[in-house]
Amino acid sequence: MTKHLRNDLERLERDLLTEGALVEEAVRKAIQALLERRPELARDVIDGDRIIDLREVEIEEECLKVLALHQPVATDLRFIAACLKINNDLERVGDLAVNIAERAASLATTTPIPQPKQLRSMMEQTTRMLRESLDAFVNEDGERARAVCLEDDQVDRYNREVILETVDNMKRSPESIDRLVQFVSISRNLERIADHATNIAEDVLYVVKGEIVRHRVRSKPGPSPVPRTSSR
Repeated sequence: MTKHLRNDLERLERDLLTEGALVEEAVRKAIQALLERRPELARDVIDGDRIIDLREVEIEEECLKVLALHQPVATDLRFIAACLKINNDLERVGDLAVNIAERAASLATTTPIPQPKQLRSMMEQTTRMLRESLDAFVNEDGERARAVCLEDDQVDRYNREVILETVDNMKRSPESIDRLVQFVSISRNLERIADHATNIAEDVLYVVKGEIVRHRVRSKPGPSPVPRTSSR
């Protein structure tokens, strides 16, 4: 690897991690806005999404520039390909955080109602998956990435439980349907964030192992063994 390529890859990694930190913060604030009924915090998330969008475009252009200038191969090429995909996943997570923030802002203006029992656990696991997937990327930690992939099944179960409980509450309290349906939307957005965290973890496995594990790491709706491969 040439010195210029190494410097460009290091800068690309730093920029991607900066974007990841912004996205993590957006998710954290959106959840906090919901739990604490703080519409001003929700507005911060919504307004801040523009910065994430701009960074996504800049990082994509940077990846393409490195590809054109250096024509990398093997591990370096896998790294850049993974950066392109992770960059897109992070931008989508930012959009989903905005969706949660919008629901939080709406609920903050209405009379409080009890949240579904598993919603908080779902929030905690989803945010942990996002953090762990980015940590796995930084440390090129294949085992941590595999663990993230396996956690996605539990988030799916939480999502089903939240939706079923919310539907039951709608039947018992039809006057609260407008507010209760917000929890269904929040749960679905959390489930999608977990999916994107899993995508990031799968891309880490691609960088570390050189193998595409997509569609084989997970087997919904239940957990399944993860195939282990030897390092390249």
